[in-house]
Amino acid sequence: MKSKAYKDFRQFRIKICLRTIAMLITAAVTIYLLYSFFLRGNFAVLVVSLFQNVFGMDHHAALNLYQRTFRIHMDAVIWLSMLLVFTALFHIYLCWFTRYFEEINRGMDALLQDTPGEISLSPELLTIERKMNLTKHTIDLQKSRMLMEEQRKNDLIMYLAHDLKTPLASSISYLSLMRDEKQLSEELREKYLSISLSKAERLEDLINEFLEIAKYNLSNITLQYSEINLTRLLEQLVYEFQPILDQKGISCQLEMADTVPLKCDADKMQRVFDNLLRNAVIYSFDGSNITIRARCVRDNLTIEFSNHGNTIPKEKLERVFEQFYRLDKGRSTEGTGLGLAIAKQIITLHNGTITVESEHDLTTFTIKIPFSA
Repeated sequence: MKSKAYKDFRQFRIKICLRTIAMLITAAVTIYLLYSFFLRGNFAVLVVSLFQNVFGMDHHAALNLYQRTFRIHMDAVIWLSMLLVFTALFHIYLCWFTRYFEEINRGMDALLQDTPGEISLSPELLTIERKMNLTKHTIDLQKSRMLMEEQRKNDLIMYLAHDLKTPLASSISYLSLMRDEKQLSEELREKYLSISLSKAERLEDLINEFLEIAKYNLSNITLQYSEINLTRLLEQLVYEFQPILDQKGISCQLEMADTVPLKCDADKMQRVFDNLLRNAVIYSFDGSNITIRARCVRDNLTIEFSNHGNTIPKEKLERVFEQFYRLDKGRSTEGTGLGLAIAKQIITLHNGTITVESEHDLTTFTIKIPFSA
């Protein structure tokens, strides 16, 4: 660290050293010239001539006046002259040196006032300039993130208002109808009760998902690790999804070894796989195929969920893991847009990564997770 700091300010030290040497040489030459000027009589000739021209004195009287006023105090005059020269040169040196502090001060003002553009300092202050610009970019990035977080909070309020209001309003409508219509048949009453219950359950699911994403955002989740056989977990998951797969005529294939050991939080990882398979079913073409692969790559386990469906545009691929983002807002599906966001949070807690690719009507979600997360 010290070696790096030494190299960073090397040019600055060299310039200060050269400027200091130049000032000392200038002071020495100036003092030598002044000293020579006084000792060699040039000063006496100048003063006597000045007395003669200004006061109209003859040469003898002017010389006597010079001897009484200057000659007997020559040492003091020489020292005073040297002090004046040194003070002037030192003032010039300080003005040059403090210019660097003025530049740094202007740079700090630019940081505080959020002035647009890069901060520019002298070449010998390049290291400070880089650090100031890095700080400026970091502040700008943090400000941008704060604005994004604020926007997400606003989105949360908007989605809460919209997604909670819809099933709630529907339940209220059917319950009000049952209260006001006394002549409803038992069949209609049963139907309206069933719809109201369905909407209430939907409302409960929404609230649970909102609470869950809030819990993950707090980043204080403790994982309960256990050794599992990934193959058996995925086989069970596909079995549970079979009725939904049959409705769309979709087949699901597992391509992995009979035993794939993985140390993870089984419940949370099952939530991830559930979300990925559910998305694959929703967005797959009818009669197509879903493939789930697992393979070992060095110290990581790579798991892929591939389905055939409409290609996801690149600009949407970058947002699929955002909270509340729905790929197709026009769909009739009742998702909250939280499933993939929660999945990413869980994979991140396991020190893994999750990415997505989509081209030629084939979409693949890839999970990479250490064997011992």
